[in-house]
Amino acid sequence: MDSTSQEEIELIQAHTHIWKYAFEYASSMSLKCVVELGIPDILHSHGKPMTLSTLADALSLPSGRVDPLNRLMRFMVHSGFFATQSLGENQEQQGYILTATSRLLVKVNSNTMASVVLFMVDPFLVSSLHTLSTWFQGSESTPFAAAHGTKVWNVLEQNPEFGKKFHDAMANDSCVLMSVILNEGKGVFNNLKSLVDVGGGTGTTAHAVVGAFPHLDCMVLDLPNVVADLQGTANVVFIGGDMFESIPRADAVLMKFILHDWSDKDCVRILKRCREAIPSREQGGKVIIIDAVIEEDKKKKQEAEDDSIITETQLLFDIMMMAFVDGKERTEKEWEKLFIDSGFTDYKITRVQGFRSFIEVYP
Repeated sequence: MDSTSQEEIELIQAHTHIWKYAFEYASSMSLKCVVELGIPDILHSHGKPMTLSTLADALSLPSGRVDPLNRLMRFMVHSGFFATQSLGENQEQQGYILTATSRLLVKVNSNTMASVVLFMVDPFLVSSLHTLSTWFQGSESTPFAAAHGTKVWNVLEQNPEFGKKFHDAMANDSCVLMSVILNEGKGVFNNLKSLVDVGGGTGTTAHAVVGAFPHLDCMVLDLPNVVADLQGTANVVFIGGDMFESIPRADAVLMKFILHDWSDKDCVRILKRCREAIPSREQGGKVIIIDAVIEEDKKKKQEAEDDSIITETQLLFDIMMMAFVDGKERTEKEWEKLFIDSGFTDYKITRVQGFRSFIEVYP
């Protein structure tokens, strides 16, 4: 008869929970390793289930690394990045295959997320998180600034290689995101004739929008050094400027994953510039925000099967925004306060697949 008490069960569960999160960085580093080795690309090129020995040969690994590769792949299969399939007449062998997740890591795909992985686990960024406890007791604006003595925006501007990694990652994220949510949120762009994409980087989001709505004229506003060498098209124009100073006039302002980078005070400054750039609500003016809305309603949260993953992703992003840029992910109440403080009168949230939402804000 099992004599384990409830107290002992809770103790060992807590013990396991601590070990899991103490080792959680190994998940990120294993993912980075898989991307750097090009394993998703190799499986993609192979075109059929690939045995461990065949994969090791394709990677040109020494014989002593075959067992470590097996252990790496075992973990990545458990984590859902790869799957296995039985091979041979007697189904005695197992071959690795791609999953929906690892297909997003194939570098030849236009919507690859490989660049996102490599940027987010860059040692230069990760080192900032080692200063979290020191930062809490200090006066620096962010753990990044505490670790490196400057803001991340300065590094992006002054270090072209690091800046390119960032913009590549954001462009690839936009490819994946916009291909899905434009189908779900098409009504957001109805009846617009002009749009300005604030902080639009290299224009991936803008091109996706005008691809779905070819009647739209779209301007992409970003810092001069970001857009200096970019070529526009018939309905996508790049403009160098500062969103804190002024925003070109248009029917609507679009901001994808911008406001979570900034403090509440800075967001109010940006939103006031947005309000100056658009016409009245009666004339169709609005601000379109694509960003996370952290769900606080427990009843609503229980209705979604994948809510735990979505919420944890949002909360991890919140920690990253705190660490890198003095920004934050926000609840609906926090968004509402920003809109009121900026002089807007109403808003509408449209939840879409994934962890981000459309927020339409009206003057």
